[in-house]
Amino acid sequence: MKEVTVLELKDMMDRNEEFQLIDVREPFEYEVSNLNGLNIPLAGILIESDKVSKDIPVIIQCRSGKRSAQAVMLLEQQGYTNLSNLQGGILAWKEEIDPELDVY
Repeated sequence: MKEVTVLELKDMMDRNEEFQLIDVREPFEYEVSNLNGLNIPLAGILIESDKVSKDIPVIIQCRSGKRSAQAVMLLEQQGYTNLSNLQGGILAWKEEIDPELDVY
């Protein structure tokens, strides 16, 4: 499974690279804090897989990296080859990029 670090993601954002960010946390978690990704909770990732791009890089994130890793595995079983897991999730983002970010 491919992974990207929060520093790599920040760099991609800063350079306005084309990619899709998907947050697989629950809506109440997303409301607390998010990185402006598309919110598709893990339980619905296969049902809503039509919203996941196949032709640009896709980074999947959650709180710590565990649920997003599950989502990557599920989608790769459906034939996706353009996915990366965000190492450490939003907790790593808070630690390394934005200490002011609200997390729970």
